Amino acid sequence: MAGEIDDIKGRVKKAVGELTDDDKLKQEGTVDKVAGKVKDVVDKAADKAKDVLKKD
Repeated sequence: MAGEIDDIKGRVKKAVGELTDDDKLKQEGTVDKVAGKVKDVVDKAADKAKDVLKKD
């Protein structure tokens, strides 16, 4: 969930940065999108680890 919020926030920032030709805002958007994807990967790995531990 947190990853999705960061991804959306990043998409909006990047789009606004492109519309206004603001390089800093475009970079912030890219960073937010990447952070969102990383959070999603970590959350999925944690969920998978929990499932494996429950089976034991």
